[in-house]
Amino acid sequence: MTATEDAKRIWLSPPHVGAEERAAVTRAFDSNWVTSIGPEIDGFEAELSAHIGCLATITLSSGTAGIHLALQLLGVGWGDDVLVQSFTFAATANPIAYCAATPVFIDSEPVTWNMSPILLEQGIIDRIKQTGKVPKACIVVDLYGVPAALNEISEICARFKIPLIEDAAEALGSTYYGKPAGSVGAYSILSFNGNKIITTSGGGALCCPSQEMAAKARHLATQARDPAPHYQHSVIGYNYRMSNLLDGIGREQLKKLSSRVAARRSNFANYEQALSQ
Repeated sequence: MTATEDAKRIWLSPPHVGAEERAAVTRAFDSNWVTSIGPEIDGFEAELSAHIGCLATITLSSGTAGIHLALQLLGVGWGDDVLVQSFTFAATANPIAYCAATPVFIDSEPVTWNMSPILLEQGIIDRIKQTGKVPKACIVVDLYGVPAALNEISEICARFKIPLIEDAAEALGSTYYGKPAGSVGAYSILSFNGNKIITTSGGGALCCPSQEMAAKARHLATQARDPAPHYQHSVIGYNYRMSNLLDGIGREQLKKLSSRVAARRSNFANYEQALSQ
């Protein structure tokens, strides 16, 4: 690609970083907190919890890691069914396979393009008839920043006692009846990949219903090492934590979220006007 061709390209979702993010990285370097512990992690996790309205958040290497940990915390394993939106990126469904569980895909409705409450209820009843078991969890997605029909989906999941995981990877900054996206499920996840509305270059977060569950997720995300004087691991863990460097970038990005939402709404208005005919 030539420089002229590159200049004409309209990027789908380029990252926006500036002096504040550069200063955050320098701040982390100067403090020597550059790995998976440090004040930027504590700060970003607290600020995300306050924004979403959840009791505890842990930052992670990806949103995919957040879904995997949520399934682990819910005890999903071999032989379990997990209901999942069919219209989504593969990363929403892949963690179900990580747990050796079976994804049961639920199709969309035409208003939000997200999971259909009607088809969800039908899918639950069908699986109970076929397997004799209630699905272990349900993953709904707020695709393209548009929250799903979360009130109806939450009611159905509550009626069948199925924990709901809200994949809000693309919806940070959106609201649903006045509530932030990511605040509805038993667990919810965010993504800070380079194409998201705010970015840490790569990364994500898991929002938890209690400090106890967040502590369990944090334990699993840091290789699940037992509190012993030697290296001892009673359960399988993962290397899923985000670094203090990247959390610092995230803190500065979060401050700019409202301006990024405003920019996307402005872009939408421009398209709507230009393509109105």
